[in-house]
Amino acid sequence: MSSAVQTPLVAVQTPTVERFANGLTIVAEQMPVEAVNFNLWLNLGSGVELDEINGMAHFLEHMIFKGTPQLKEGEFEQQIEQRGAVTNAATSQDYTHYYFTSAPRDLASLIPFQLDVVLNASIPDDAFERERLVVLEEIRRSQDNPSRRTYYQAMATCFEQLPYRRPVLGEEAAIAQFIPQQMRDFHQTWYTPDNITASVVGNLPVEELIQTVADAFHTTYTPKTKSSPQRLTLTPEPPFTEIVRREYSDPQLQRARLVMVWRVPGMEALEETYALDILARLLGRGRTSRLFRELREDRQLVSSIGATNMTHRTQGTFYISALLPPENLAEVEKTIVQHIRRFQEELVAERDLQRVRTLVANRFTFGNERPSDRANLYGYYQSQLGDLQAALSYPLQIQSIHAEDIQSAAQRYLNPDAYGVVIMKPVNN
Repeated sequence: MSSAVQTPLVAVQTPTVERFANGLTIVAEQMPVEAVNFNLWLNLGSGVELDEINGMAHFLEHMIFKGTPQLKEGEFEQQIEQRGAVTNAATSQDYTHYYFTSAPRDLASLIPFQLDVVLNASIPDDAFERERLVVLEEIRRSQDNPSRRTYYQAMATCFEQLPYRRPVLGEEAAIAQFIPQQMRDFHQTWYTPDNITASVVGNLPVEELIQTVADAFHTTYTPKTKSSPQRLTLTPEPPFTEIVRREYSDPQLQRARLVMVWRVPGMEALEETYALDILARLLGRGRTSRLFRELREDRQLVSSIGATNMTHRTQGTFYISALLPPENLAEVEKTIVQHIRRFQEELVAERDLQRVRTLVANRFTFGNERPSDRANLYGYYQSQLGDLQAALSYPLQIQSIHAEDIQSAAQRYLNPDAYGVVIMKPVNN
């Protein structure tokens, strides 16, 4: 089958990747915008934790900003604010991420501060106890959020062994038992050059960007005596063989929530994910998707509905969620299954497929116009896969998907008779 496809727009010039003997990887690109973004992507998240220390990676992200032997607590933020820059951090199951955006002229002065707080965190006892309370409160707030609670239950249903079953924040009981030395050991083990990708994009020559990062790293990082990190052996779990149904009553809900999940390939089998990305958009992403049109617009059985293909590193989750009156739960689940069967039995119309191809390619292009967008893109793919090709070729991969590929993906991965389903009901139903 052939069709007219637009040429995918990616970076004007291919970013430069340089690897150093100590394991550090730097990705750099000059971009004619008067800003520069510096990212540190650490190839670790809650997925490297044992159950008894679940939440350590996220707690450590908080403690990174509590001072170093050279910097007092709050001094890094002062340096950022004095230059009108912005900074933040995030932790997931697969990575931990630190970044700032500044004017190009301030990059060389700010990178050493960012590297110092990340690489040389003191993790003082008194700050540890204060921040423990902050993290515990964050966990409680997340548990008070119905959407978060539903998501946590869905992921615990989807996975029996993989760490994606656990909240990144960890559990209150585990966090309450942590001691500072555990975190110092965790930091020393994992926060090392071989686990770091630095991505930097902005209006400076590539050679200058790389040299600035390399020089700052050389003067900031002192090699530590450490044991080699023992990564958990993560293996994709087999598909569901039956419908695994879990129902809960939730006193905070006014309407019911329905989630259906399937285990699908992750980034380690990236070529298998592209058709599922398109399938999710056709099924439940946006106002023109099949589920939205039938269940929300035509039959008014749901308040909202969506589908997404969540691509974790080891294994992904095909995730369909709906907000609806409790009396519509059975009919909505049945209709979703019918739509999945239709994808398995019928080829998607070329006009619908081309619309989604164009949408995905354009969203990719429009979503990578700023230095921070590009630095995030490069840092994520380089840290997770050790290669940028997948990042740069994503629109082309999407454009190459045909109706037969989508049908095959639905048949192979979305068994309409075997999946996980979580139902959250108001207490009066």
